[in-house]
Amino acid sequence: MPTRFKLDENLPRNAQVLLQQAGHDVHTVLDEELGGNPDPRVFGASQEEERVLVTLDLDFADIRVYPPAGHHGIWVLRPHTQNIENTLALLRSALRVLEDEPPKGRLWIIELERVRIHE
Repeated sequence: MPTRFKLDENLPRNAQVLLQQAGHDVHTVLDEELGGNPDPRVFGASQEEERVLVTLDLDFADIRVYPPAGHHGIWVLRPHTQNIENTLALLRSALRVLEDEPPKGRLWIIELERVRIHE
C-alpha cells in the first residue's frame, strides 16, 4: 500500500523520484512553497495532509516536541556523510523496513546500519 510522504527542503529532488518510483505519494516542502518556514509550520503541513515527514533535520527527532503517538510519522535520515548517494541509500533501507513496519505514530531514525523506531 502506498505511503504518503512530505519531503523537507533539505532533501535532494532524487529522493522524491526514488519514493515515487517505489509507488508512494510524495509532496515536497519546496513544491508547496513552504521552504524557509519554521519547523512547526512544516510539521503542521505534513500532519494536515496525513503525510510522513522525511527530513535530515535532527530537531524533528526530539520526542518531547514531536511525540510519536501524536503524528503520522517522522523519518529522520542520519547519513555518515551528507550527500545525495548516502541519502538515497538510507531511503532504500527505510523502504525495506516499511514493508513490515507502519510509520504512523512512530519516529524512525534511519542510519545505514539500522533503523531505530520509537513509538
